[in-house]
Amino acid sequence: MQNLRIDQERLWQSLMAMAEIGPTAKGGSKRMALTDLDRQGRDLFVRWCKEAGCRVSIDGMGNIFARRAGRRADLAPIVTGSHLDTQPTGGRFDGVYGVLAGLEIIRTLNDAGYETDAAIEVVVWTNEEGARFAPAMVGSGVFAGAFDEAYGHSRADLDGKTMGEELRRIGYLGPEKTGGRKLGAYFEAHIEQGPILEAEGKTIGVVQGIQGIRWFEVTLTGSESHAGTTPMDRRKDAMLGCARIVDRINRIALAHPPGVSTVGILQIGPGSRNTIPGRAFFTVDLRHPRDEALLEMKAELESAVAEICGALGLTAECKEIWWSPAIEFDGDCVAAVRSAAAAGGYAHRDIVSGAGHDAAYINRVAPTAMIFVPCENGISHNEVESATPADLAAGCNVLLRAMLERATR
Repeated sequence: MQNLRIDQERLWQSLMAMAEIGPTAKGGSKRMALTDLDRQGRDLFVRWCKEAGCRVSIDGMGNIFARRAGRRADLAPIVTGSHLDTQPTGGRFDGVYGVLAGLEIIRTLNDAGYETDAAIEVVVWTNEEGARFAPAMVGSGVFAGAFDEAYGHSRADLDGKTMGEELRRIGYLGPEKTGGRKLGAYFEAHIEQGPILEAEGKTIGVVQGIQGIRWFEVTLTGSESHAGTTPMDRRKDAMLGCARIVDRINRIALAHPPGVSTVGILQIGPGSRNTIPGRAFFTVDLRHPRDEALLEMKAELESAVAEICGALGLTAECKEIWWSPAIEFDGDCVAAVRSAAAAGGYAHRDIVSGAGHDAAYINRVAPTAMIFVPCENGISHNEVESATPADLAAGCNVLLRAMLERATR
């Protein structure tokens, strides 16, 4: 085990080959969940896994499991993975790195003729991003029992197409029951999506847990009227209310460091330059490492919506659509990552994830940990997202060691 190393060039070439599916103008990737491009990415992964001798199975949420058998069928598999779906203008590494790092580990074990006691398994989780279907992490959420399958299948995009319909259309509505599979441990490798590792010159982030996330959808209703004939003091301007609330949302996060807040979608109606907007719809993303602070942020958001709309004569609906509590990863799995980083001679530090990951849900049903590697300038969810082949290989080597520690009995 001490002498095993992954093939850096092969890992990089796999990443670049996947990036050819749905390439964007600035060098990123666009493979929105359950689109034809997502199907093509899935098909390529499945082909690679079968060529590596894996048994591939698919469950009712389209989650893909590729298993390399171990010597002992009585042991639960040691699992790694992430997702292949991307943001509308996403990068080449977010999610896909964790999937293809797992495939590279299987290829490395095959090259060495190395047998593990427990099986090694790589998983692709469906709709991690939440960019097409809200909420995020639906596939892993159903697997872990946070949602039922009917809820997962009913999630609809802005055109009204549901996940169940789209899974069937692209051929990934699998026959296997979603959930109930035993996992011996789960490790997920990922780019950091933040600036800390790069700024401190560290190669590996030993992830302790994930901060809490709350998503809201807010609808403000006022009154549409003529922009030229309605006096300022007689208006019920939904856009004005929206602007004031967005500013308050920013101040709420600043008052709760290191909390963050984001308004990512904004829709104003009716959309005429000489009509006062009568409707505003927007999304709110609140995050904090402590659930108590996140709950305070939620209360302040709801208070701000009520106060501002009351002053402007607007009605409002502020609906929380998703909550992922702050989580702490399994101590033994975290220790395995830290030990693997030290054994490999990689500079490392403990870190908490600001982004949500499938590992947050899998932590409910299996011992879990994550491995971060740097990304340039901390930029992610962006076409210019970048990571070096050496850093990606380092993370994969740490993943290999950590998994083998748990797969050997």
